[in-house]
Amino acid sequence: MPDRAPQPVERQLPTDEARDLISLVRDIAQREIAPKAAEEEDAGRFPREVFTLLSESGLLGLPYDAEYGGGDQPYEVYLQVLEELGAARLTVGLGVSVHTLASYALAAYGTKEQQVEHLPAMLGGGLLGAYCLSEPSSGSDAASLRTKAVRDGDDWVITGTKAWITHGGVADFYTVMARTGEEGPRGITAFLVPADAEGLSAAVPEKKMGMKGSPTAQVHFDGVRVPDARRIGEEGQGFAIALSALDSGRLGIAACAIGVAQAALDEAVVYATGRQQFGRPIADFQGLRFMLADMATQIEAGRALYLAAARLRDAGRPFAKQAAMAKLHCTDTAMKVTTDAVQVLGGYGYTVDFPVERYMREAKVLQIVEGTNQIQRMVIARHLAGPETR
Repeated sequence: MPDRAPQPVERQLPTDEARDLISLVRDIAQREIAPKAAEEEDAGRFPREVFTLLSESGLLGLPYDAEYGGGDQPYEVYLQVLEELGAARLTVGLGVSVHTLASYALAAYGTKEQQVEHLPAMLGGGLLGAYCLSEPSSGSDAASLRTKAVRDGDDWVITGTKAWITHGGVADFYTVMARTGEEGPRGITAFLVPADAEGLSAAVPEKKMGMKGSPTAQVHFDGVRVPDARRIGEEGQGFAIALSALDSGRLGIAACAIGVAQAALDEAVVYATGRQQFGRPIADFQGLRFMLADMATQIEAGRALYLAAARLRDAGRPFAKQAAMAKLHCTDTAMKVTTDAVQVLGGYGYTVDFPVERYMREAKVLQIVEGTNQIQRMVIARHLAGPETR
C-alpha cells in the first residue's frame, strides 16, 4: 500500500467567491503559516506579520459589512476559513476568531458614528483586537466581574484587572466589560479601549502547555480614562452584549477545533500508510483502520454540527443552543482525535519530531476557552429543561 498524501477537505460552499476565498486561505496557510508553525510555537513567537497579511488580504473582517471594510461573508463561509487557518496553526485560527469576537460589540451594537470612525481600521486596517471579560476571580461566573468604570464628566475611568486575555499585550484595542452599576449582569457596560490608553498595561504572558505562540496575559486598568463616545451600547447592556458575542465566538472555537482534529487525522493517515511493521503498512491492521475511521467520522460530524449552527445564524434564527452543542462536540472531538493520533504514531507521536503531540496539547485549551465544556452542557440543558430551580 503506498503512502497516502492528505487530501484537501471537500467543502460545500455557497458561491464561487467563497470557493476562491478558500483557495486564497489555503495558499496563505501553505506558504506563510504551516511551514513555520512548529518552530515558532516552540519558541513562543507571536506571528504578528501573519495577522498583518491576513488583514491586507481581507481575512480579518469576513463576517462584517463591506461598508466598513468587512468581507460580507456568511458565517457558513467564515467558519470554514477559520478551520483552514486552525489546521495550519491554531495560534492563527484562534487569533482570527478572537479578533472577530473583539470586533463584534461595535459591529452589532455601536452607533453609526462609532462604526464609521473605528470599524474600517479594526476590520481591514491592520489592527488586532482582544476581548476582556474574564477576571482572576470571575471566570465561568462572568456576571460577578469587579472591574469598575466610574463616570467623570464626559469620560469613564476604568480600574481593575482582566485575566486570560488572548492577545494581551499585543492587541491594538480591547473590548472591555466593566461594572458601571448594580451587582450582577445588569450593572455591566461595554467599552472600546485603545491599547495606548494611559494606565493600561499587560502582565507577563502566562506559561502554557500549548499555544505558546499566542500570548495570554492579565491586562491591568489603572484609572484608564475613556470618553463616553467609546461606550458601546447602553449603560448596563454590556453583559447581554458579551453573551451575544460568545454565542458567535463559540462557533469560531468549534471550527478551529475541527481544523486541529483534521490536521491530526491527516498526519495519522500519512504515518499509518507509510509505516511498515510485520512486512506491511500498519494501516493494514484492523485496530488502526477502525481508529482512523472513527476519527474521520467524528470530524465530519463536528463539521456538520458547526455548519448547521452557522446556517441558523445566517438565516437570523436562534442558534445559541446549537452553538453550545457545536463548541462542546467539536472541542471534545479535537481532544479525542489528537490523542488517538499520538497513539497511531506510537513512540514517535510522543516526540516533538512529529506535530501530533503539539496538536494534542493545543486541543486541550479549546475545551476551556469561551465557556468550559461543563458550561456548554449547562447552556444546552437550560434550553431543554429550563433554568435550574433554587
